[in-house]
Amino acid sequence: MPEIVVNETELEGMECVYERPDTLTDMRLHYCPGCGHSTVHHVLMEVVDELGIQEETVGVAPVGCSVFAYHYMNIDMQEAAHGRAAAVATAIKRVLPDKYVFSYQGDGDLAAIGTAETIHVANRGENILVVFINNAIYGMTGGQMAPTTLLGMKTSTSPAGRTVETAGFPLKITEMLAMLPGTYYVTRQSVHTPNAVRQLKKAITRSFQYQKEKRGLCFVEVVSNCPSGWKMTPLQANKWMEEHMFPIYPPGDIKVPK
Repeated sequence: MPEIVVNETELEGMECVYERPDTLTDMRLHYCPGCGHSTVHHVLMEVVDELGIQEETVGVAPVGCSVFAYHYMNIDMQEAAHGRAAAVATAIKRVLPDKYVFSYQGDGDLAAIGTAETIHVANRGENILVVFINNAIYGMTGGQMAPTTLLGMKTSTSPAGRTVETAGFPLKITEMLAMLPGTYYVTRQSVHTPNAVRQLKKAITRSFQYQKEKRGLCFVEVVSNCPSGWKMTPLQANKWMEEHMFPIYPPGDIKVPK
C-alpha cells in the first residue's frame, strides 16, 4: 500500500468532526472488526466529555465482552459479577447520589443471569442509566444461544437453529421494562449507520440529563452485531441485522416522558 502523505497546510481552516475524547484511554480497542462495542464506547464517552462530567461519572461493567470497558473508559469504573452490574450500580448511586452512574451490559449478562437484578432495579426506579448491548448471542464465550437469540438463528448451542419448543421466544426485555412504573426513559437504538450513531448520542445525552433531574431509571438498548459469533463479515452482519433483528427489535423510543 503506498504511503499517504498529508500536507499540513491543506488542513488549515478545515473543521475537525471526529477525534478521540479525553474520556477514552490511549489503549487500542481490541474488539473484533465491525463490532458495535467500539462505537458505543466512543459515543458514551463523547457524551461524558461534552457534558463535562468525567470526574463525576462512575461506570459498572460485568462479565462478557463488556468486561474490558474499564480498560478503555477513562472514568471511575467498577467491575461486577456476571449479571449483577445494575445491582452494583444501584449501590454506588445510593452511596454517592450526586454521581452520574451507568452500567454497561450485554444480552447474555443482562437478559440471562442478570434478569432478576435488571427487573427489580427497573421496578424500584433506581436513578441510573443502563446501557444494554443486544447482539443476540454470547459473544465472548463461544457464540452460545442467548435469551435474545432469534428463532431459527444458529449458534454453537443451537446448531439447527433456535426453536420455540426447546428455547421459547426471543426475550424482548426492553419492552418488558418499559411497562414498569419505575422506568422513566426507555429506548432502542443502533450504531450501524452515521445517523443511527447520532440518534444513540442524543439518547445517552438525554439519559444523563434525566439522571441529573432524578427522574428514575433510563434504559438504552443498542441493537448491535457480532460478526465473529455470527460467522459473517462486518458488512454482511450489518445487513443481516437490518433484515432479521430490526423486525423483532425495532429501533426507536419505547417509553418517553410525557
